[in-house]
Amino acid sequence: MEQVSLFENLKFCSICRRPLPLDYEKEMCPQCIENQLFNEVKEYIRSRDVTEYQVAEHFKIPHYKVKRWIDEGRIEYKEQDNKIMNQHCSKCGAPISFGNLCQKCYKEKYNTKVGYAPLKSKDGDNEKIRFLD
Repeated sequence: MEQVSLFENLKFCSICRRPLPLDYEKEMCPQCIENQLFNEVKEYIRSRDVTEYQVAEHFKIPHYKVKRWIDEGRIEYKEQDNKIMNQHCSKCGAPISFGNLCQKCYKEKYNTKVGYAPLKSKDGDNEKIRFLD
């Protein structure tokens, strides 16, 4: 009986080596294609003074994709006359250059410890904090 390797029936991404279906037409996985596109966009933005709409038009990608990269903090707006253009904190409305929260609101949201709760001592006055499993 002839032995067949499990991996002979698979195709792999040329960048990250993730397995791909045999009928997948491209050489790279969707995540690597997205990363390559982002790197091209980043270089385009570095070499030109453009808006998010111009980037979307140049690369023929949906505007929401460029907006998502801005919201994720992967792309930020340039300062113009000491003003940040087009971005405001979604919580307090302060001007920001990337993401969707200003530093103050980000710290308020993410510096709280999940899994901690006050623990009352036997005398009731002295509250302490501990991690709950």
